[in-house]
Amino acid sequence: MAKKQDALDYHSSGRKGKIEVIATKPCDTSRDLSLAYSPGVAEPCLAIEKSPEDAYKYTAKGNLVAVVSNGSAVLGLGDIGALAGKPVMEGKGILFKRFADIDVFDIELNTKDPDEIINTVRLLEPTFGGINLEDIKAPECFYIEEKLKEVMNIPVFHDDQHGTAIIANAGLINALELIKKDISKIKIVVNGAGSAGIACAQMALTLGAKKENMVLCDSKGVIYKGRTEGMNDYKARLATEMECRTLDEAMVDADVFFGVSAKDAVTPEMVASMAADPILFAMANPDPEILPSEAIKVRSDVIVGTGRSDFPNQVNNVLCFPFLFRGALDTHATAINDEMKMAAVKALANLAKEDVPDSVIKAYGNTKFSFGRDYLIPKPFDPRVLLHVAPAVAQAAIDSGVATRDIGDIDKYTESLEALQGRSKEIMRTLINKAKSDRKRIVFPEGDNEKILRATQILIDEKIAIPILLGPEDKIKGMIKELGLDLHGVQIIDTKGSPKHHEYTNELFRLRQRKGVTEAEASRTICRERNYYGAMMVRMGDADAMLSGINHHYPETIRPALEVIGKQPQVKGVHGLYMMVFKKEVIFCADTTVTIDPTAEELAETAILAANKARHFEVEPRVAMLSFSNYGSAIHPFTSKVIRATQLVKEWAPNLVVDGEVQANVALDPDLTEQQYPFSQIKGNANVLVFPDLNSGNISYKLLSKLGGAEAVGPILMGMKKPVHVLQRGDEVNDIVNMAAVAVVDAQDAFEKEINNGYH
Repeated sequence: MAKKQDALDYHSSGRKGKIEVIATKPCDTSRDLSLAYSPGVAEPCLAIEKSPEDAYKYTAKGNLVAVVSNGSAVLGLGDIGALAGKPVMEGKGILFKRFADIDVFDIELNTKDPDEIINTVRLLEPTFGGINLEDIKAPECFYIEEKLKEVMNIPVFHDDQHGTAIIANAGLINALELIKKDISKIKIVVNGAGSAGIACAQMALTLGAKKENMVLCDSKGVIYKGRTEGMNDYKARLATEMECRTLDEAMVDADVFFGVSAKDAVTPEMVASMAADPILFAMANPDPEILPSEAIKVRSDVIVGTGRSDFPNQVNNVLCFPFLFRGALDTHATAINDEMKMAAVKALANLAKEDVPDSVIKAYGNTKFSFGRDYLIPKPFDPRVLLHVAPAVAQAAIDSGVATRDIGDIDKYTESLEALQGRSKEIMRTLINKAKSDRKRIVFPEGDNEKILRATQILIDEKIAIPILLGPEDKIKGMIKELGLDLHGVQIIDTKGSPKHHEYTNELFRLRQRKGVTEAEASRTICRERNYYGAMMVRMGDADAMLSGINHHYPETIRPALEVIGKQPQVKGVHGLYMMVFKKEVIFCADTTVTIDPTAEELAETAILAANKARHFEVEPRVAMLSFSNYGSAIHPFTSKVIRATQLVKEWAPNLVVDGEVQANVALDPDLTEQQYPFSQIKGNANVLVFPDLNSGNISYKLLSKLGGAEAVGPILMGMKKPVHVLQRGDEVNDIVNMAAVAVVDAQDAFEKEINNGYH
């Protein structure tokens, strides 16, 4: 838990608070000023006057949400007032931006009058694309939301109600599936009759629960038919006809408990009285109604969730509101309706059943998660939530008729959301789509590696490649079952009993007999060395590409490939490339992995191959041949080599934009280039950097990754006769999938070249 002073320092250090306004357009010149303000700003004003829908085109309205509160029910703090609640609302703004790239203005209203809040918010409609009501006490919050939804044509959403309900009920769906109970037959007890409790109950009813099987409690006990004390219309709608009058009575034989009340409201005795396999979501903050450890002491069959991150099944509203609003804003929805909320419930429930990315595992202390009693709900830092919930909500908005904008193909929309998560996602999605257009067979020599198997599931599900796994069949099948994967039909080859053993042995012996390899040694190698077997599959046409290295050192992977597959006949050697992905741009670095001290000819070759590879990623290459000097400013054998290499590139690829020798800052600084070297072809905007040796290349790409914040995609091998790529020992599942896409596209290109050369 955060210490008091740490929290205060966090909010007060540097720029005060947690948010700021950032300009999205340049305002550096008088021309910029004339466009941003007078007189240029008149044009979009007139366009919007003529067509109000153009406000979404010319202003930030379509990506702007108001977080509105009067501070009357701040989570865990109560009625602390509008001003004291402002840090919470700023925090909500950070979450909107961090998880869904939605901009927020927080608006704190200094009034307790519901009608004043309604009138004020209603008047804000021209400014915002949506309204998020926050920390307003019940029952006023129900009335305020209902009235605003009646009078406004933009989405209005009270997160304290519906956010909690959506996530809790997603967990409920999955828990019921695990214990094989029918929602229409279960008894549900809800403790806490405020906004969240009532919303949880109502959503469970929407999912199929029966009102006659539900009990709602507040601080005074059960809400029953005929009760008058502490009642309001919203509680009355859920009043029970059961005879129970206290929470402990209500809990007897209950299948489900939703708690949004107070610490220690549930006793061990209450847990013991519940039905078999009880579901207990104790969501009071900061301390739950009962600690999971206390509930589990009473009975081992209990499924527990809380609102805290230090226990399993955290019901955290950040899993909902950013993504719900993302889908609503992108469709220009006039409301957030039940269909959209239900779509979010089902999307979250389904996501929890999928394999969890390594990035999420690392974010939670390398704890592994898989669908089950302790993992019913996705984790807040799972980047896939955006890609599952927002499209589901958008589709529901379209299907239910509240969308006013056509977002086109939902898959393309999902890809646009993926681009919000970084340039690397956008770049790799381009390559993955190309791979999916013509899948190729990729052999994985390390088929008994957990990450390889998890990546294989993604490659199959997304139809990116046709994986072939090498390794002991029984072991691999056992791991598939243990990991809960569905790899039915994937080809598994045990090299020790392969029917291709004799054929591959003969070919390896033929290739290496004058390199000191005997036929017996060739036989043992094919049997025992899976990298040799995989390389032979590619050579003999039984696979289109090979991907290996997650369990091996780099030379152990590349040596078999060079010996069995070999380099392209027209190139002098094999070269390495890394794609360095920054937030706004992509830089290709070569050679970073293979050639230690290249000749001028090898450098030229590296440059041309790297430029061709950049085009695979739909990047038009601009090549800088790097050195410690600029255009002859220093005479040395090192610089002379780069000068000669640049000349060769221009001879061999005359249409390629290339220049050198040049220092790295000149290659990347347009202003400096314009001032000092106006004759340069690359104009300071190079995107392919060719390093003079392996030392500089390898050191530089790793510095860019660690200090520059770039994401490294690679290593990508260039110049092989057929596609082989090397994985790194620390690669995550997503890295393997990315490299598989690279391998497939390479194999597609190799196949096209064979056709063009008349080989088929």
